[in-house]
Amino acid sequence: MVKILALLLLQVAYVFGCGAPAFQPLTNRVVNGEDARPNSWPWQISLQVKHGSRFHHTCGGTLVGPRWVLTAGHCIWPGDVYRVVLGEHDQSQQEGTEQIIEIMRIIVHPNWDIDMVADGNDLALLKLDKAPIMTDSIEVACLPEAGEILAHGKECYITGWGNLYTHGPMPDKLQQAMLPVVEHSVCSRSDWWGMNAKTTMVCAGGDEVSGCNGDSGGPLNCLGQDGRWYVHGVTSFVSSRVCNEVKKPTVFTRISAFTEWLNDVMLQY
Repeated sequence: MVKILALLLLQVAYVFGCGAPAFQPLTNRVVNGEDARPNSWPWQISLQVKHGSRFHHTCGGTLVGPRWVLTAGHCIWPGDVYRVVLGEHDQSQQEGTEQIIEIMRIIVHPNWDIDMVADGNDLALLKLDKAPIMTDSIEVACLPEAGEILAHGKECYITGWGNLYTHGPMPDKLQQAMLPVVEHSVCSRSDWWGMNAKTTMVCAGGDEVSGCNGDSGGPLNCLGQDGRWYVHGVTSFVSSRVCNEVKKPTVFTRISAFTEWLNDVMLQY
């Protein structure tokens, strides 16, 4: 049954096209982060929360279906009002590629616990009020097959508008940085993340680069053997002391561990 559901999810993605941006990312092995090429990660969204009369960026997310966005469970707080901005690059100006869509329904993973972040299950699905118009700047992400595990050292890219460094400013332009995958047997060592690293997670990065506040919920993008980009992770947590602590790589919720849940929710709602 899980395999059938995984195929359904992949079929949805391929019907709408996925993982092949019109504007190819510039991937030159940068490790300290840089401005992304505009609209080269077209499944990346900005999740914005309403404060007073204005909306502000709070988390990233990934467009995984015509009306579905995947983000982190810890990005969602009861009572807050959110919206999704697609086709975004520079948040300081209107570039004509943006589409702003309200959220109809929010489904947080039932086993997510804000008080037990390291237990995992840090996922939430957002059903959009309407499907965006697919353009060169807006595209559905490719997702991995159920159970797929990334190889140690695989070069993937984190993207987002998170702080440029610990307690630093948030950038206007979407950032990207290469993070090599750290396999579970290493990431779960006692001097690394220890028991906080679960098999349902992906660790990536090192002491030179990491995710930071504001990157939460965003994608871990990895190039597949078929030449398409696949989103393997949802940015979950970093060290509480500094974003780029030694032996504390960025931890992502591993999407391939939750294929059945994703399909169940999207089919049910």
